[in-house]
This record gives sequence, structure tokens and C-alpha cells, in this order.
Amino acid sequence: MSAQKNFFRLMTIITAAMLLVCLPPGLLDASEITLSRGQTVYVPVYSNVIAGPKKVPVHLSNTLIIRNTDIYNEIQVSVADYFDTKGHLIKKYYAEPKILGPLETIYIYLSDKDREGGVGANFIIRWNAAKDVNAPIIECVMIGSEGRAFVSPSQVINEETK
Repeated sequence: MSAQKNFFRLMTIITAAMLLVCLPPGLLDASEITLSRGQTVYVPVYSNVIAGPKKVPVHLSNTLIIRNTDIYNEIQVSVADYFDTKGHLIKKYYAEPKILGPLETIYIYLSDKDREGGVGANFIIRWNAAKDVNAPIIECVMIGSEGRAFVSPSQVINEETK
């Protein structure tokens, strides 16, 4: 076998090993997936970011996205509250709970004209289900001028920290 073929074989093995090491925990073993009947979730939102040496705010449009990842069961989103940088409530989005069927997605759009939220804005989302289900994916997609975009993942929080 030529040295070149050995090199490519070795690189393939190294690349595969690196991919396995870099995969998120639980991706390969379905038994590690945690089911839930509900959670309270914190989602960072950046209605603006500060840019450049002059600290100029760059305003971003935001789309909060809630994806029911369960194939067979619905979930209920009871709270989607938007807070500013100082933690003050700006808006409660749902007067009535929203039911998401299996694999259904809902979203809330915030225009780049939103000046209330600020760099530390966030959503608190509460969801529940009648039985243990796959937890939804909840994230915010921010898009700025010049096509710049990024995603802000959510984090499950415990409200019983008094």
C-alpha cells in the first residue's frame, strides 16, 4: 500500500474519532434522553448588541422559536414573557395557553425596531405535557443588518430558588 493511501486512511480514522468525541452527550445513546412533563426555560434575546469602539448599538430582529420535538404527543406552552435588560416585564405574549401538536412549531417575532429589550433581554417560557415527552427545542434567532445572524439557545431553570 502506498504512503499516500496510508495517510488518507489514517486521516479518515482520526476525523471519525474526532467527530465521535465532539458529538453532544446523549446523541448516540437514546437511553440517555431525559423525558419531561414540563419545564421553565430561560431564553437570551439580543434586541441589540454593542459594536465598534464607539459602542454603537446595532439593532437586531429576533424570532423566538418553540419546537415540539415529540413525535406522538402534544405540549402546552402556558407562558412566554419578554423581559428587558434590567429584568422588568415588557410583555406577556399568551393570554391563553398554546397547544403544540406533535412536531408543531410556533414563534414570536420581535422587530429590529424594538428598543425596549436591550442587550440583556430574555424570554421566560413555561411548557407542560400530560405525560413524559421529549422536551421542546426553544431558541431565539437574531438577524442584523448585512445578513449577520446567530442563534441563542435556551436553558432550563428552576424557579424554586428563594
